[in-house]
Amino acid sequence: MTASMREIRDEELAGPLAAAVGGDPGGFAVLWRALHPPMLRYLRVVCGDVAEDVASETWLQVSRDLAGFRGGAVAFRVWLFRVARHRGIDENRRAWRRHEESYGSVDDVPGGDVARDVAADVVELSDTDRAVRIIATLPREQAEAVMLRVVAGLDVAGTARVLGKRPGAVRVATMRGLRRLADHPEVLAHRDEDGEYGS
Repeated sequence: MTASMREIRDEELAGPLAAAVGGDPGGFAVLWRALHPPMLRYLRVVCGDVAEDVASETWLQVSRDLAGFRGGAVAFRVWLFRVARHRGIDENRRAWRRHEESYGSVDDVPGGDVARDVAADVVELSDTDRAVRIIATLPREQAEAVMLRVVAGLDVAGTARVLGKRPGAVRVATMRGLRRLADHPEVLAHRDEDGEYGS
């Protein structure tokens, strides 16, 4: 998502956000329709199969705390993804404890600037689930940075606030993630099909 696309979207969300903060259910519905799909894709990378449950918990917390929110659409997007990330991390911890108690071992939790075209190749694969699955193969830090920058449309500063990292670390994680994606077999096959890599 380019910066101009993000600005237009945020401008469109300013009015509904103000209405939602004031208690208007219609404004909240607009926010949910606009931001739930990218948040759910992000959570699929953070916490896998329980993403929908975590998304529901996230929106519940946001609805409870929204009256106290101060800021514009960009700040809201950062806040929303930060709440989602914390909820996802909490769910992963609960799952780890349940797994440890049940089986005595723990499996790795899934998921855990380079030119935009690499990320676009992944996101534009035949379906969103496939793209999210490919991004989830990255090391977690890289997967989260790519999802927040490309799918959620956050800038470097916003992504850094969500992840609790410095902007330079976000740039590095995003760059490394995009480089790994560029070498992923499914991405290479997609590019070959489109004729971008000549023989």
